[in-house]
Order: sequence, then structure tokens, then C-alpha cells
Amino acid sequence: MPESPEVEVLTAFVRERATGRGIRSVDLEEFGALKTRGRSLAELEGRTITGAERRGKHLVVSTDGPDLVVGFGRAGWLRWVPAGSAAADPRDAAPIATVTLDDGDAMVVTDAGSWLSLGLWVVDDAAEVPSIAGLGPDPLSPEFSRADLERVLVGRRKQLKALLQEQGSLAGIGGAYSDEILHVAQLPPLAHAASLDERERDRLHDAVRGVLAAALAARTGVPIDRLKAHKVASMRVHGRTGQPCPVCGGAVADIPRSKGGAQYCPSCQPDR
Repeated sequence: MPESPEVEVLTAFVRERATGRGIRSVDLEEFGALKTRGRSLAELEGRTITGAERRGKHLVVSTDGPDLVVGFGRAGWLRWVPAGSAAADPRDAAPIATVTLDDGDAMVVTDAGSWLSLGLWVVDDAAEVPSIAGLGPDPLSPEFSRADLERVLVGRRKQLKALLQEQGSLAGIGGAYSDEILHVAQLPPLAHAASLDERERDRLHDAVRGVLAAALAARTGVPIDRLKAHKVASMRVHGRTGQPCPVCGGAVADIPRSKGGAQYCPSCQPDR
């Protein structure tokens, strides 16, 4: 699942490569991906791209007309195809939509999932997208504070793992980084937020900021087609079931009832 560090790097790439370029055509290959009724991707044709920004795990491509919003879901991504290159790659995910620019370069939105989770919106304001309008504070923002996290945690009888992934509470964190954050904070993933004391909340704040900032720094400069592999290789516990914990050497385990999709270190993150 793309999360905020990778989407931030992708956004910077699109901003650098596409700003000021005209859109020649937009082809939609999976009609179920378009979520805005009464609006067509054809509205983007002939427009000039004016910038790109990240909102949580969404990419917003701005034009001198409407904006294109891409919500990557569980397995979506974007591939840059230079003019004259093969548009299809058998190793790549299925193409969902192709935005061809004025010189023939193209941005191909893809989805590698067994079911479509990616969404596309054509809007005049990104806040019209419900999943953007409902976003909580973004931990990658310089304005994110300890008080922001406090408001999310205090009084919440919700498990920490689920709370970190709740986009209305904190924007941009998914399954992988929630595992990494809780491991660094040495907190059990199934503990309730309301049970944390002040020192534990401090540790969690530092881990949220530190893990995401370090991931962004590590991914910056990595080609966008290698970001996923780079992210997977960097994980401490996520996806490392049975491997030694890099802190204590104990075996990394699946979080109970996660069906192998989430991991932690039972020694570093003991249950309460």
C-alpha cells in the first residue's frame, strides 16, 4: 500500500516533470475507477498542469481547469512512460488511466491488486473528495505537533494499530508504517490508545514523526518505479515474520488476528 513518504516522493516527481505541460489526452481503461458522477476525464484534455500536491495518500494534479485526484488505495501507483517507449510492461500492474502530455510523455495510473481499490476524481477543489475532506492532521507536515497526537489519543478506546491507520485521525499512515512506528515506540499494537501514559504518548509522537521523516529522507531520489521495493527492503518488522528483531534478536511475529498482514516483536512490544 502506498503511504505518505512514497506518495510525497511521487508527488515531487510529478510536480517537477509535469508542471507547465499541456494534457493532450486522457484515456480511461477501467471505468469503475472514476468516482465523480457527471464529470469526465476528458475535461482535463487541453488543460495545462499547474502543479501537484499530496493530501494524505492521494496525489492531486492541478491544472488551469479542474484537478485530477488519484487515491491509490491498496495497490495503485503511477508509471511515467517517456514518449516513444512501450506503453505496456508485462511486469507492471494493470493500467487504469493514461494521461498523455503534449510531447508524448505519459503518466499511467496502475493498480496491482486482485480487486480495484484505486479511485480517480475530477474536481474543482480537492476537498470535494470525501476521503480528502475527512483527513486528520498529517504527521509529515511541519505543523504537526504533540498536541495534534494528544487529541487523537486521549479518551480513545481503539487499538493503536487501527488508530494509526485511521485516516480521519492521522493522514497518510498505512499498514507497513503503523507496524514500524509501534515497534520503534515499543508499544503493543493491540493496546488501546486511552491506556497510554504520558511517557508512552511521548514515545509514540517521537516514533510517528521520526519513522515517517526517516522514510521520506530515504526514499527521496529513488526512481518512482523502485519506491515499493525500496520501502519493502527497509522494513524492521513489517513483513518479517519469523525473522530476528533488529533490536532484541527475538522472532518477529504476526499480530494476532491479522492473517499475516501485520507484524510486531513480542519481546519489544509485550502485551499489557
